[in-house]
Formats: sequence, structure tokens, C-alpha cells
Amino acid sequence: MPELLLELLSEEIPARMQGRAAEDLGRLVAAALAPLSPQDVRVFHGPRRLALVAQVAAGTPETRSTERGPRAGAPEAALAGFLRKHGASRDAVREEGGYLVLDRIVPAVAAATVIARELPPLLRRFPWPKAMRWGGTSAFAWVRPLRRILCILDGRTVPFDLREGDDDGHGLVAGDATEGHRFMAPGAFKVASFADYRAGLAARHVILDAEERVALIREDAARLAEAEGLSVVEDAGLVAEIAGLTEWPVGLVGRIDDAFMDLPPEVLRTSMRVNQRYLSLRNPDGTAAARFVVFANVVPADGGAAIVAGNERVLRARLADARFFWDQDRKRPLEAHLPKLAEVTFHARLGSQRDRVDRLVRLAGEIAPLIGADRALAERAALLCKADLVTGMVGEFPELQGVMGRYYALAHGEDGAVANAIRDHYAPRGADDDVPAEPVSIALALADRIDTLAGFFAIGEKPTGSGDPFALRRAALGIIRIVRDNSIRIDLASLFGASARIHRERAVDSATRMVEVVEDLLDFLAERLRVQLRAEGKRHDIVAAVLARGADGDLMRVLARADAIETLLGTEDGANLRTAYARAANILRIEEKRDGRVYDAAPDPARYREPEEQALAAALDTAEPAIEAHLAAEDFVAAMADFASLRAPLDAFFDHVTVNTPEPALRENRLFLLARVRRAMGRVADFSKLEG
Repeated sequence: MPELLLELLSEEIPARMQGRAAEDLGRLVAAALAPLSPQDVRVFHGPRRLALVAQVAAGTPETRSTERGPRAGAPEAALAGFLRKHGASRDAVREEGGYLVLDRIVPAVAAATVIARELPPLLRRFPWPKAMRWGGTSAFAWVRPLRRILCILDGRTVPFDLREGDDDGHGLVAGDATEGHRFMAPGAFKVASFADYRAGLAARHVILDAEERVALIREDAARLAEAEGLSVVEDAGLVAEIAGLTEWPVGLVGRIDDAFMDLPPEVLRTSMRVNQRYLSLRNPDGTAAARFVVFANVVPADGGAAIVAGNERVLRARLADARFFWDQDRKRPLEAHLPKLAEVTFHARLGSQRDRVDRLVRLAGEIAPLIGADRALAERAALLCKADLVTGMVGEFPELQGVMGRYYALAHGEDGAVANAIRDHYAPRGADDDVPAEPVSIALALADRIDTLAGFFAIGEKPTGSGDPFALRRAALGIIRIVRDNSIRIDLASLFGASARIHRERAVDSATRMVEVVEDLLDFLAERLRVQLRAEGKRHDIVAAVLARGADGDLMRVLARADAIETLLGTEDGANLRTAYARAANILRIEEKRDGRVYDAAPDPARYREPEEQALAAALDTAEPAIEAHLAAEDFVAAMADFASLRAPLDAFFDHVTVNTPEPALRENRLFLLARVRRAMGRVADFSKLEG
């Protein structure tokens, strides 16, 4: 198959947009050229270019088809409409079987023709998050000014341009030339294939593959750090960003002035990361090192002395600012910042950050004794947890919220548990973050998320589809992880209710019925739990079956019940019992729909005719009280063993008893007996929700 090579060369593309743009390019080109059956589609991205290479068919084959039109002798208007639809003339139709038919021949189309037809509209409507226009009179927009289009098919240029009517598309025409590194290898060069293209770029100081640049940056940074007896602070996001900023990354080591080394290491790292894109280094003992690695996009003639000196000078200015904020913020205790929180809006209908703090104090105080935390410390941590939002350092570096709060709390003699809770209540921020582990931190982290969820649900601001502007899904997942990772036994339903009551007291327009809010929140939490379990490869359908029997705010109890059911289903008795239950449930569903009633009454023992009926009833008489006792004691494994005892008598019942007997009273009693089985198993889960 011929090889298609496409490159779009522009001014510098923001690093954060490159990966998504490359994915979009691959997806859209594959769809637009679907008639050419593209294969092995690969995309590349860098600071100045998006590129794609694929194998495509040489063209589309000729196709023949016959379209049947109106009946012979039909009104002329019907024939005219048929001809208009197919773009044909009257002499192209013939009569066959009483109908007018059109023989259509779609000629073969060369791949170059298809490409030249499909790519211009694709590029004109490319889905950049933000695009710009530049110069001239063209309305064509790109993320940054587009300078060249390279399009080669099987070694030959596919000529197309971006003109559209009177719009000249900036005069851009596809050709066979590209450019190397802007500074180290300026000027254009021609290519004839992907291999030629990739090698030509490498020879001109451009590493095409972003993953290769990432690997080079990691290796270079590690080598430079090792030469200093140091190690690199892992930061995958920053490494990826550097790879998006450099076509030919060259690492250099710079020095941090000793005068700034008493700043918190998080301040050093954040200032270097956010402002300068430097990689931080650490000493063998884990402390921050007075060194950093900066990546240039050129091979410096002087070994990097000028570049390093310039970056050190800029860093001194940045850290001097950080020093000022650090010194100023510590002059006042965190509590002194609380009045300013009243000036910061949390949400127009949920009040200020100060209002939120007041809610958190109450809620954290309620949670603390339930998890063994000191109530006074939890309330103190809640009071101070948002105070650092109005400090100078967090105003400059929002990423340090919580982190700076801990430092400032310790500086003014707050209890260590309070200080740690101020830092940790934001955790986990992402899927790979650790969760809070200290009791006071757990109480505050749960209070923070419960307040957020209850507040937004109370005012009707729930996530819809893919929209979640207030990160409520992340808040719910945070609750789940905190509870699961710490094995906390706590009733989230009562806490959601408590939070909803607090919101209703303080916000007159959030008076949605609390019962509805709590029910909606439990459903929302259950769905997030199923999503998380699915991501972990676990039986999320079992959790759905457990939750279907009614809302349960104790996640650990839900998971223990689900684990016990999964263990049961892994046995032969459990698998057969589920099959028998499904048969019983199906019979009841069909007969209840047919009869227009629910068979929920107790069966009459006097109507048992077959020994298998009596045996099933006796098994239920034994199992039901045992199941109740074990469920009450939350011994779900033992309860599953009780259920397993029903397998044999239930199998025998279906083998020897006809449920839909012609005798109405006997039929009704047997349906009552099956309903008793359904009720007994429904005490632990809705087994109809199980998959497979």
C-alpha cells in the first residue's frame, strides 16, 4: 500500500495542546480517508509540528449499481425527482420489469484525488480548543500561524491548497518540503518518504517522536544529577511539558543561591516548576538540593554558561518574591486571615469561604468522634483549613494551598495534627495520590467533600453527562478512597443528612427536601463506587446488586457484603443457586405481569402436595432465621453459607414440581413459595442485577 505522509508546520504550539491535537489529527484523517482503508496510522507532535504517516489504498475501485426508479408511465414529476436525486439525465434510464431503472457507474478515484479533496475542509475545521487568525484577508484559523503543509503519497506531492471561495487560505499549498530546527538548521529541505523525513529532521536537530524526547530528557536529567551526587524529583507532567517545548532538548545544571535554601522545599519546587520549567533535584537524604536542571532547545556554543547564568538570575528574582511572601505571611497567625475569607465567594448560592469554614467546623466536629479523632482538634483544623487561601504565597502559587497552611500553622504553635489536617484535607487530589491517614485529617477531608456534595446537590447543581464544573465526581471518589483505604465504618447517609441540614439553615434557596438530597447523594456515590470497581477489574455488578436492595451509607458494609456474594458465586453451589434464583424470579415476573398482582403472601403449608415443596419450605424455615442472625451480626460469609444450603432443595423443587399447575389454589401457593425464596435472597442483594 502507498505511504501517506502529512505534516503541518506552524509557529510554536502550546505544549498542553499538542498531544490532543495529534490524536484528533489521526482520528479525523482516518475517518475522512476511510474509502482508502488507512492502516498503521501513526501521529507525532512537537513544538512546531503535527505529523501523520499511514498506509492507504492506491485508490477507490470502480463500482456499479442499479437504482430502481418510479414505474414506467409514472407522472413526469416523479421521474424528474428521481433523476435530480441521482444527478442523471433522462436518456440514462431504461425500462426493466415495469420500472424505470438507472445503471450507475462510480468510476475509480486515485488516492491522491481523495486526499486532495478531503484534507482542506478537515484542516479548516480542525478542533483546536483555541485558534487564531493572522495577517492578510483569510479567515483560516490555526492554533498558531500555519507556515507549511507537507503532503506526500508514495513519494509524490499531493497538491492541494486551503482556498475556499474568495478566501485565499493564506496562500498555503501542500508541497514536499519541511524545515528543521529553527535556529540550528534553518531553511527548508525536501523529503520523499517518512524514513527520509524522520532522518532529515534528526540530521537537522529535531527529534520527531515526543516519547523519544521524554526518554532523552529523563536520561539527561538523571545523568546530570548523578554527576552532582543528587537525584531528580520525579515529575512526569513537567517532563512531558519540556518535551513539548523543545525539539532538541539539552540539559544544563544551575545553582540555587544558598540564601533561599531555608524556604520550604515545596516553594522551591513550585516556583521552579510553574515559572521556569526547571526539574528539581534532591540530596541523598531526601532534602532539597541547591541545584536544578534546565533544558535548552539548542546546543550552546559556550557549554551553556550564558544560559545557566541567565536562568539563575531569573530564579533569584522569583525566589526573592517567594521569600517576601514567606516572611510576610508568617507575621500573622492563620486565624487572623479568617475575616478576609468572608470576601472570597465560594459559590453565589452557597456563600463565602468563611461561610464554608463555619459549616466545616460543625461537620468535622460531628465526624471526629465517629472515627476516633479528637473533636476539638478536628474543629480547630476546620476553622483554619482555608485561611491560607488569602495569604500572599498561595495567591502567587495556588498549587500550594494546604501545604502553606501547614507551615503557617506550625509556625504559630498549632497542634501537629491540626497542621497536618490543613495540608492533607485536599488529598487525594488524583488517582495516584495517597489518602489522609491521621484521624483528624480524615475527619476534615470527609467533611470538606461531604459539604461540597451536599451543598451543590441541595441547590440542584448536579453533574450532567460529561459536564462536572464543580468536580463533584472527584469529590465522591475521594470519599470512597478515604473510606476504603482506611477501612472506616461510618454512615455516610447520616452525614449527608447532617450536611444538608446545615446548608438549609444557612442558605434559604437550598431548601430542597433533605431526604431527596440524601437519596440522590447515595445513588451518586454508589455509581462512583461501581465506576471505581470497574476500573479495578472487579465485579461492579455485585455492588449494584447489593445496593439495589436499598441505600446503605456504610461503604465498608456494602463491600463486605459484595465480597461474600462474590465468594459464594465462585462455588458450584453458589453458581447453581443463582441459576435457580433467576428461574424463580423469571417465573414470578411473568406470572405477576399476567395476573396483575404481586405474590408476596406467605404460602399455606396445608397446601403442600409434593415432598419437594415441603423440603424447600423446611429448608427456608431453617435458613431464614440463620440468615437474619448472620446479617444482623454482619457475618456475611456465614449468611452466604446459609444461602448455599437452599441450592439442593430448590433444584429438587424445579425438577419435580410443576409451578403452573391447572389447580388455581395449588398454583398460587407454589408462587407464594417461590416469592419466599425471592424475599430471602433479596435480604442480601438483588440477584437479578448480576451479570453473566
